Formats: sequence, structure tokens, C-alpha cells
Amino acid sequence: MTSRTPKLSPAAPPPAGDRERVRQELLADPRVVAAVVAAVHEQVPVYAALDDSRLPEVRAIAAWGLERLLHLWATDGVLEAADLRRFRGIAAARAADGRPVQAVLRAYRVAATVLTDEIAARAPDLAAADAFALTRMLLTALDTISEEMATAYAATSEDLAGDRGRALRLLLDDLIAGRHASVGALADRSARLGIQLPDLYCLLVAEPAVADGSDMSHDAAAGLLDDLTAPDGDTTSLATVRGPRAVLLLPATAADGAGTVLAARSWRGCALTGESLDRVAVAHRLAADALDTAPAHAHRPGHVLTDADAHVLALLAGHPAAAPDHIGRLVLGPLAEPAGRHLLDALVAYLDTGSANAAARRLHLHPQSLRYRLRRVHTLTGRDPRDTWHRLTLDIARTLAF
Repeated sequence: MTSRTPKLSPAAPPPAGDRERVRQELLADPRVVAAVVAAVHEQVPVYAALDDSRLPEVRAIAAWGLERLLHLWATDGVLEAADLRRFRGIAAARAADGRPVQAVLRAYRVAATVLTDEIAARAPDLAAADAFALTRMLLTALDTISEEMATAYAATSEDLAGDRGRALRLLLDDLIAGRHASVGALADRSARLGIQLPDLYCLLVAEPAVADGSDMSHDAAAGLLDDLTAPDGDTTSLATVRGPRAVLLLPATAADGAGTVLAARSWRGCALTGESLDRVAVAHRLAADALDTAPAHAHRPGHVLTDADAHVLALLAGHPAAAPDHIGRLVLGPLAEPAGRHLLDALVAYLDTGSANAAARRLHLHPQSLRYRLRRVHTLTGRDPRDTWHRLTLDIARTLAF
């Protein structure tokens, strides 16, 4: 009897192109990028503080990084010179906007963990060789990325510190563009530059009253800054330009003298003092839009447009930056409080009737008493009910607030 020894088939190798199949599945599913961004946002505190304007950039970098890492895994490739240039550029941008390099590198590690989990979910029977290739690729890539980004970050930081004037302009440029991750990151960057920004600030956007179409020079903006700031101040003021306009970040008290300084130059401006340091971008947008849309009679010699003017103009343009009732109270100030009710009544009667005498008759007051109350309205709100623009803003405000 002849015995037959069964032949054992060798272990079947994974299907050719298994990595490519997983790569294509991951790239076709937008939820993968969303999962990466969500994990980074949740696990890296600096990224959790990013405002909505910064998230598209994070998503774009995540999508590009995902595509490159999957390609390296599928082809047993390595990072190319173009990849390294882009990572160095990202690091330089983060040095300029104050996002710590440690947080950036941690975000890449978090992203690599999400990528590994997504591959494991789609290929639970992944061959050992493919799993080892994934691990080797990620470790090698992260090591290279860390070295390249840390070097570029340090070099950019040194360049910024070496050119102090440019570094300060870039700081304000980043603030008005919304490129700062958080107040903490801003504080770190300020400390590296050896400056202290005012907690209560004024953002002044100014331009010549008669534009000639040319861009504002940095020297002109710096000259305006010198005119508005005291040389012995405890905080640092900043200046930059945006097209034909100067943009200055000053202590809040500087707003009081801005109108006089601008009038001497035949300039006009908008000074906002009601936004926090993490909302400089919002303040700049409000001020710039106010200068774009304010009618000529809103600009009074010796005065600048304020938060109240900017918010009313944004409301009229159909894109308010605050709730209508808040805008109303911003314009009316103390008149919106119970103690100012008699003054508000006098203002409303004047707006409704069009004259002090008619308003006095409606309220059963002597005309002089009514005029005194209107003077108090002017003092407390900074708005003269007899001025065309101020009357309009007061009328809008009393409608919104009550």
C-alpha cells in the first residue's frame, strides 16, 4: 500500500495591489480627513483654540499629508525634495504666526495614529509585510518631518527676531489676518519679541480723506504711530499697512486723541476699542468695512468713527457682527440703563417730532429742560442728536434696543 504525503500549499501572499486598494478607499472617503482634523482639534490644545477661519488651512494640510503618506506606503517610497520644501514652508508659517512647533509635530503624530486606525478598520486581515511597511514608513516619515520642520521653525524665528521692525509688522499682519491660534500663543510670541501688548487696545484704521489711489507707505504708518503714542509707555504699539490704509494697534486711551491727529493730516479713520486681543481680525474687518461704507457726512473733523458707528454700518450692510439689541445698547450707552430712561424719553420725543419745542410739549417739559437733556445725551453717548449721522445712528439704536 502506497502512502501519499499531502502537499501543503504555501501561504498565499496578499493580493497584489492590496495597499493600493486601501489607499484609494481612504482618499475617496472625505470622512478620513474629517477624522484627522477632529482628532487634532480634540487632542492638541493649541489647535482646539483655532477659530473657524484657520480650519480650512488645517483641512488642506491634512488632506495633502494623507495623500502623500498613503502614496509612500503603497509604493515603498520616501519623502521627496518637494515634500520637504512644503513641510519647511509650513514650519516657517507656524513660526511667524506663533503656533509652537511642539504642538505642530504632535498634530502630525495624532494624524498618523488616525491613519493607522483607518487602515486597520478597512483591512483587518492586512498581511504582516504590509503592516510592517506601514510602520516603517510612518516612523521614517515622522522622523524626517520633525527634523526638517524643527530646523525651519528655528531659522524663521531667528530671522524674525533679527529684523525687529519687520517682526513687529508681521505680528500685526497676523493678528488682523486671524492667523494666531490663541491668546496664549500670542503671549508666547510677544515674549520672544520682548514686547507687551496692551490688554485694552484701540485698533485704528486710517486713510487720507482724499485718496490718490496709491498704497500707504510703512514710513507714513510709522509716523502716525509716533504722533499717537507716548515714548514712555509700558506697552508696545504696532503699525502696518493694508493697501491705501494704515493699521495701528494702540493702547485704548490713544483713541481719545486720534481724531485731532488725523484732522491735522487731513486723514479720516475708524478706531475700535471693544474687541479682545483674540478678535483683532474682527475689529479690523469692522473698521475697514466702516471706512468703505460710511457716507461722507459720517466723518466729522476732529473725530473718528467708533465701535458704535462700525456696528451700525455693518448692520445696514446686512452683515452685523453682533446681535441687534447689543448694537442698540452700544450706541445708547448709559441711556439704555434705567437711570437714563428720562434722557432716552427726551431723545425719542426729539427724534419723533423733529424739534426741541415739539418734544418738550409732548413730554410736558420746558423747552430749556428738553435742550438740557439733549445736551446730556450728547455728553453720555458722544452723539449729537442735531448731527445728521449721529441722529441716524441714535434712531437706529433706539429701534433696536427697545
